[in-house]
Amino acid sequence: MDPDTPKGTHATPTLAVWKFASCDGCQLTLLDCEDELLPLAGRVKVAHFLEMSRAEGGDEPATLEGAGPYDLSLVEGSVTTAADARRIQHVRRISRRLVTIGACATAGGVQALRDFADVEEFRAAVYARPEYIETLATSTPIAAHVPVDFELRGCPIDRGQLLEVITAYLAGRKPNIPNHSVCFECKRRGTTCITVAHGTPCLGPVTHAGCGALCPAYGRGCYGCFGPVSDPNMPAMVAQLKHDGMSERDVVRVFRTFNASSPEYGPVADLAERPARGATGPGTGTGPGRRGDHDEP
Repeated sequence: MDPDTPKGTHATPTLAVWKFASCDGCQLTLLDCEDELLPLAGRVKVAHFLEMSRAEGGDEPATLEGAGPYDLSLVEGSVTTAADARRIQHVRRISRRLVTIGACATAGGVQALRDFADVEEFRAAVYARPEYIETLATSTPIAAHVPVDFELRGCPIDRGQLLEVITAYLAGRKPNIPNHSVCFECKRRGTTCITVAHGTPCLGPVTHAGCGALCPAYGRGCYGCFGPVSDPNMPAMVAQLKHDGMSERDVVRVFRTFNASSPEYGPVADLAERPARGATGPGTGTGPGRRGDHDEP
C-alpha cells in the first residue's frame, strides 16, 4: 500500500506487468493462474498489463510507459536496446516494489548468446535491412540497470512461486521461495538420481529449484531452466559432466542456454578445458558414463 495513503483508509494495492525483450511466456504464466487469481481479485488492482488489457486501470488507453505509480511491478524480459535501458529507469521510478520474473529478466535469457559473439554478424545474417535494426551489443538482466527487490527465476517461471511472490508483497513480507537445488526436489518426489543410476549428465546439483525436478522424473538430465543456485560448485559440476561423457564443447553449450550470462557460469569455458576425471587422454572428456541427452551424435 502507498505510504502516503491517509490513515483510516484502505486503498487497493496496484499491480503492473511489464514486457522487455522476451517471449511473453512468463506473462502468460500469470494469465494461466486463472482460478488461483480469484482470491486475489479483491485485494489487488491490475492497473497495467498490456498482455491482458489495452486499458490503464479503468478506461484510459494504456501506453508502454504506463501511468503509475504502482505498488508492485513485475518485469519480464532483458534489456537489449537503448530505448529499453531508458524505459526500465522510468518503470523503476514509478514502482514502489519491482520484481523481475523469468530467465530473461534475471539473467539475460537465450538472447544473451550475443554476449559471446559479434552482434553485427547476427544482425546482418538475420535481417534483410540490418541498418533499420537498433540493438545493443549485449542482453543484460534488469538488475544490471536498476535496483530490484526480488528475482523470480525460471524459463518459464512456476505459477505457484509467482503467486507466492504476489501474496507476500501484499502481506508485507519476504517471499518464501527456496534457494536449494533441483537435487532436493528429486529427493522429495522420490526420483532416483539419474546420474548415479545411469550416468546421465544432469545440471541438477547447481540449478535453482522451482520446476519440481520435472526432467529427471522422466529420465532426462536437468537443463538448468531456473538458473544457478547461490554459490554453485562449478568446478565439481563441470568435472562430473565430463566424467559422464560430455565433450568440452557440449559442457560449454549446456550452460549457454536460458541463463547464458549468469556470472556463476563465467568460469565454465576454462573449467571445461581441464582433463576429465578418469579421462583416457588430455581434454578428451571421455569418461565411463553413458551418453546423455545433452550430447550430439
